[in-house]
Amino acid sequence: MMQTQPILVIGANGKTGSRIANILSTRGFDVRKGTRNATIPFDWDDETTWAPALEGVAAAYVSYFPDLAFPGADDKIAALSALAKSIGTQRLVLLSGRGETHAETCENIIARSGVDYTLVRCAWFAQNFSEGYLRDPVLGGEIALPAGDVREPIVDVDDIAEVAVAALTVDGHSGALYEVTGPRLLHFSQAAVELTEAVGRPVRYVPITLAQFHSAMTEIGGAFIADVFTHVCKEALDGRNEWLGDGVQRALGRAPRDFADFCNKAATSGAWQAAA
Repeated sequence: MMQTQPILVIGANGKTGSRIANILSTRGFDVRKGTRNATIPFDWDDETTWAPALEGVAAAYVSYFPDLAFPGADDKIAALSALAKSIGTQRLVLLSGRGETHAETCENIIARSGVDYTLVRCAWFAQNFSEGYLRDPVLGGEIALPAGDVREPIVDVDDIAEVAVAALTVDGHSGALYEVTGPRLLHFSQAAVELTEAVGRPVRYVPITLAQFHSAMTEIGGAFIADVFTHVCKEALDGRNEWLGDGVQRALGRAPRDFADFCNKAATSGAWQAAA
């Protein structure tokens, strides 16, 4: 039977949220977009928007912007989950990151909230190279990251979205922790080779130090942003994530998409066409 109550997608304009909202809508679900400009707005920085956004929803996808590593994220996740329980929200699906201390703290908060939950713990997004902050470096031919020769099981965001949709709409995912990764471990130098083939011009990986990364991020977003994301990289890119998860297989009953397939699809869609 089709779920008739709305499903709240917090961050419905983001990489994962936009895909989740689209899939849900295509499948006939009533989607409530949790964004600042929505008809019923949701704003992480305005707690008065939370209750109206949660009112009457069956389930909520919870993605925290800008990142669960930011100071105060755990307090907001705790407040939101407590509110969801008091309002009667039936299920929470949390987007989380692998190997991140602050993210695991937020996972534990959700797990202890008293609301049915699913945790979607994700590897590095493939779409960072096509839609995110690494698109311009790809176009410029050089990806500089503080990852050394660490291997990462890069995951396609389309897989994340499908896992989240299953958790939001289908029984059998209660209390699950899904380690969502791609099907193989890649050095970023290998990723650069596959990007080169798809983009049609040279792309190289340049390993940099955390200090160099911090300096570059400071120029882009200021010292505070640089501090947070340097800490995330220090944790997530130290080798602790050099193993494959089975979240896609467990949640969807199929293998995850491969990075090469992502590259070809993104290139075909025009993701790396430079502006005229």
